[in-house]
Amino acid sequence: MPRSLLARTFLLLALLVLASTAGWLALFSHIDVEPRAREAATTASSAVNLIRASIFAASPRKRPQLLAEFSSTEGIRLLPAEENDVILPMPESRFHQLLRENLMARLGEQTRIAAEVNGEPGFWVSFRLNPRDADEYWLVLPRERASRNFAARWLSWVVLAVGLALVVAWLIASRISRPLKAFARSAQALGRGQTPTPLPEEGTEEIRALATAFNTMAHDLARHEKDRSEVLAGISHDLRTPLTRLRLEIEMSVSDTAAQQGMSADIEQMEAVISQFMDYARTESGEPPSRTDLAALLSTLHERQHAIGRTFALSLAPGLEAVLLRPKAINRAVVNLLDNAWKYGGGASSLEAVHHGNEIHITITDHGPGIPESEQERLKRPFTRLNTARTDVTGTGLGLAIVERIARLHDGRLELSPNPGGGLIARLILRREVA
Repeated sequence: MPRSLLARTFLLLALLVLASTAGWLALFSHIDVEPRAREAATTASSAVNLIRASIFAASPRKRPQLLAEFSSTEGIRLLPAEENDVILPMPESRFHQLLRENLMARLGEQTRIAAEVNGEPGFWVSFRLNPRDADEYWLVLPRERASRNFAARWLSWVVLAVGLALVVAWLIASRISRPLKAFARSAQALGRGQTPTPLPEEGTEEIRALATAFNTMAHDLARHEKDRSEVLAGISHDLRTPLTRLRLEIEMSVSDTAAQQGMSADIEQMEAVISQFMDYARTESGEPPSRTDLAALLSTLHERQHAIGRTFALSLAPGLEAVLLRPKAINRAVVNLLDNAWKYGGGASSLEAVHHGNEIHITITDHGPGIPESEQERLKRPFTRLNTARTDVTGTGLGLAIVERIARLHDGRLELSPNPGGGLIARLILRREVA
């Protein structure tokens, strides 16, 4: 069974058309039997009567010539019936039964019809020149006159009608599926965190109502997302000012070095949390895709990580120099994955970027405790953390949510899987668009 609505609708309409045509042909065939049998019987009886009248009217000397003319022009032959004739009767069909009944009604009860006599096929009809005569003759007509041939012109019309009906069925099916495909594309864009282009509110009443409801929903979601981002950004921004004052106050007022360092660490942790709030609140779709050297971007990021004491292997496949993506968002996603690896996995062991077909895979591995398979999808949601937390490190639970959001923005996804050597494999998969 086809999976697409277009194919299924067309298949159902095509089956309906074919079933209707088959039913019509069966009905026509049933109704057409009687008039065609009557027509064939009329032709045969007229030929018999013509032969009788011609033989009686013609002189004995001209009868052979007359019969020869009938044979050459009309395909009619006259042969004497013999007692030892080998007769093959007509098939036992409704048409031939009606044909036999009509001929017997016109020519008499003694009339016989046959499909073949002495191995010679044809439409054989027996008759007597005079009902009281003992001599019997065979009138041989072309076999086609005793068969029900569906006229070629009718068959042509049927084929043409079925073809036109299938074309109309395809147009109907495509007209039904076209707006639904537009809905699917818009829903996918909405799932990636983008604001889809409003759907045209046209077509049937149901389609218009659905388009209106979808456009309203998309507008409301965009407005709510904007309001939420503004609230998060506003709160995060307003918190930075008092945190800065606290940092200065600690440096100036607290004389105990250990206490001062502890308070400063707490403030740094709060600022890191605020930074993640800002990252999550930032509208990624505000950054347009641009031609980016992904290899250079990852190399620069590797150098910066190395400068702060984070060392790991870097592997970059060729062909990543001209890719269409959002560089700031990708940099943020990879940094979040590296931060997770260092916070929870004891440090990243490798960063690899390769392309598979029309996808780019950016893979980061660590050798930490890993994430249970049952928790992997849950951890991609905002403000979600493992109960065991892999370590005692605190966090907001936004890191993977931000990466997942950026991946969907690039028609991609985030995959988490266990590392065979122990730890976690985080793979950021992006759709490859060559600039």
